[in-house]
Amino acid sequence: MYSPAHSRRCVIRLGVVRESQERERRVGIAPPSVKRLTEKLGFEVVVERGAGEAAGYSDAAYEEAGATIVDSASVGTFVEAEPAEAWRADVVVKVNPPTDEEAKRFREGSTLVSLIFPSMNEALLEGLAERGVTVLALDMVPRITRAQSMDVLSSMANIAGYRSVLEAAEVYQGFFTSQTTAAGSLPPARVLVIGAGVAGLAAVAAARGLGAEVRAFDTRPATREQVESLGGTFLELEFEESGEGGGGYAKVMSKEFIEAEMALFRAQAKEVDVIITTALIPGKKAPLLVPKDVVEALKPGSVVVDLAAAQGGNCELSEPDVIVDHGGVKIIGYTDLTSRMATAASRFFSANVTHLLKECGGGEGWNLDMENEVLRGATVVIDGERLPPPERKPMPEAKPAVSEERHSMKPPPGAKPAQQEIMNPARRAWGTTLGGLVVVLALFVFGRFAPSAFLQHLTVFVLACFVGWQVIWSVTPALHTPLMSVTNA
Repeated sequence: MYSPAHSRRCVIRLGVVRESQERERRVGIAPPSVKRLTEKLGFEVVVERGAGEAAGYSDAAYEEAGATIVDSASVGTFVEAEPAEAWRADVVVKVNPPTDEEAKRFREGSTLVSLIFPSMNEALLEGLAERGVTVLALDMVPRITRAQSMDVLSSMANIAGYRSVLEAAEVYQGFFTSQTTAAGSLPPARVLVIGAGVAGLAAVAAARGLGAEVRAFDTRPATREQVESLGGTFLELEFEESGEGGGGYAKVMSKEFIEAEMALFRAQAKEVDVIITTALIPGKKAPLLVPKDVVEALKPGSVVVDLAAAQGGNCELSEPDVIVDHGGVKIIGYTDLTSRMATAASRFFSANVTHLLKECGGGEGWNLDMENEVLRGATVVIDGERLPPPERKPMPEAKPAVSEERHSMKPPPGAKPAQQEIMNPARRAWGTTLGGLVVVLALFVFGRFAPSAFLQHLTVFVLACFVGWQVIWSVTPALHTPLMSVTNA
């Protein structure tokens, strides 16, 4: 049985290795994070030569930030006298899961921090466990408010959603924004985004930014206000079923709901120019949302971007990493959208990892506390022992709008007389009046005696508080991470 805490009390060497996966250009730690890792968190950072080149980060940039550049080594050539070699560091940071050959490079007692996808890499995890490696899976960080700064999936989904619009705009043979010239006018492109999670919301914002008319659909009614706040139109079904799932994801819907959904998509396909699909269900094949007949309902020249192509695809005709032409409709199935923005993606990825390493105690106080909800969720192997997934706390039910009960001051059933007296409307009105008088008196004092600069700052502060309150008051906890994804890194 694993111990509640796994700790070290010495300076930890952190290794940054080069990615070997085809089309992958990101790097696990970017130079902007190295300075914080070394100076504030106490790590000694070693970087494999050329690890950041594909992402636009030179070896010189790493050295300037405080890292040490080390040469690559082939499998089986390590000796204990080479402690600075990146693959044999105490903590190794990668983007993608290691290959079978790369798994042999870790030394016993080391820790791997990377995307893992445990349900898809059982054999890899068994091999790492046999070598006594501790594994922190970045894709298993719980999607809770406290872990936003460590949420790699949201950071990468935000980039993928944005990039999907750029790829669609490149292939689409027309303007996204409306055009009016002496030669005539053109209406804006009509874009349908299916799935209003992090990637979907990023796609809505990007398409609106280019001037397109955007429509969005999601099985979760609570996403409506997020879509509309970005300037999109939320499509609804007259069907009494919610798609709210755990951790901000959608759940599998009923057969009847899916049939109604397909009818909606067929009708929309006759009107829109671009469809972007972003729907995923954790641990399962991506749901089929755009079958062949929906593609054939699109006008020639239309574009479909399938962000789920790597997980089976939301579009029946999409193929990973290629553009399929079906009757004049281009279907983009790129699986490397984040790598197509490798510099920014690496910087966000690196920031998320840095926050996670801080949660672990840093380089001088490393402590994998299994009582910590974030660390327990991310840890899938500890000291060579496989850990079962932790029990997930039930997520609060997301509601599309604030209910009247939220603002009601009616006493709860069984309330004590003293509580009922406090909720008396007359007393509440008297309290409001008294509070208003205090505010007026305070404003008079400030206006009479305070300097003008102070009044300007006070005005900005009050307005900021009011705007912030209006923005977040109705947001349900289940949507915090999608809403904050653009800033979580």
